[in-house]
Amino acid sequence: EVQLVESGGGSVQPGGSLRLTCAASGFTFSMYTMTWVRQAPGKGLEWVSAINRDGGSPTYVDSVKGRFTISRDNTKNTLYLQMNSLKPEDTAVYYCQNVRGRGQGTQVTVSS
Repeated sequence: EVQLVESGGGSVQPGGSLRLTCAASGFTFSMYTMTWVRQAPGKGLEWVSAINRDGGSPTYVDSVKGRFTISRDNTKNTLYLQMNSLKPEDTAVYYCQNVRGRGQGTQVTVSS
């Protein structure tokens, strides 16, 4: 059974940082490109970032470039999203996903 479990969300002030983690199981993690997506209140899913199977060629939506960093550890079957200089507009539920499925999400709230 494919499982993707996100953690690391929380409430922070603007300018703060959070590190999201996605623990994967039930499939060969190293064989899949992994993606972070988010859903802000009242809005649809937005693609945020992706990373290749070997950890190369990270890509980002323009609104997070220079602030977010995606990475992965294939030895630990884990995906990460380091989020710095957070803004109120980053408030959303963040999900990790691949073609096999999506996790349950972790809430990120950025507010003063």
